[in-house]
Amino acid sequence: MNAAVNKSTPWWLSGPALLLFTVLLLVPLALTGVLSFNVYDPATGPKSGEFTLDHYVHLFTDSYYYGIFWRTFWISGLVAILCVLIGTPEAYVLSRMRNPWRSILLLVVLAPLLVSVVVRAFGWSMLLGPEGLVNGLLKLVGIGPMRILYTETAIVIALVHVMLPFMVIPVWTSLQKLDAGVENAALSLRATPFTTLRRIVLPQVMPGILSGSLIVFGLSASSFAIPGLLGGRRLKMVATVVYDEYLHELNWPLGAAIALTLLVANLVVMLSYNRLVEGRYKKSLG
Repeated sequence: MNAAVNKSTPWWLSGPALLLFTVLLLVPLALTGVLSFNVYDPATGPKSGEFTLDHYVHLFTDSYYYGIFWRTFWISGLVAILCVLIGTPEAYVLSRMRNPWRSILLLVVLAPLLVSVVVRAFGWSMLLGPEGLVNGLLKLVGIGPMRILYTETAIVIALVHVMLPFMVIPVWTSLQKLDAGVENAALSLRATPFTTLRRIVLPQVMPGILSGSLIVFGLSASSFAIPGLLGGRRLKMVATVVYDEYLHELNWPLGAAIALTLLVANLVVMLSYNRLVEGRYKKSLG
């Protein structure tokens, strides 16, 4: 009897979380999947009970959508790379600081998360506009003015600012598990600081870099507010196209098909990247 109770205890304890996960995530995804196959009539809207593959055929045969998906993924990849290049050294420096400076700078890193992403996007639109601070500084050095707002450059800059904390925190967490004595031992054996970073520190923080870059890539690929406000109406990403199909064209089935395709493509890219990097990480340890 006790053995049966012990076996069922984990299920009872995880039951509420599984129920919440099912209701808030799996059920909406299933309903969205059903909606993506519904027939759409421009006069009456989606027809429940009538199903078709036309939305997916239209999506996979129209070069317009290929361009939007390509733009979405290369921008997301670039943002992830920039966050790795900026966030990893930042986390390393942060982990080597002592209180109270560590706490102060950690608060600075996390401060953007306390402000709405819409407010931050409007802030960047003011900074990058024709009469903004950035162009004002460029004029002083004789370079500007330059057209930055409503370009891919503006989207990348704002996304890096928004996503950087999601890179710093996982790397910083991995660095907290690093034994400083191992670094000191390498240095005492005449290893250069660069070699110590490459051979000792980097392999041990690789899980943090991997998880942070996956988070940044996934959030960037599905970002809506920043591409919508800083990219304008002509420079679209997948999330803005889904928004247009739902609220402007009122073609909900096509919007659902695009959203699910983005989800599947995002999962394929992230899982492939995870397998590639994790495989090389384990090979380097072996």
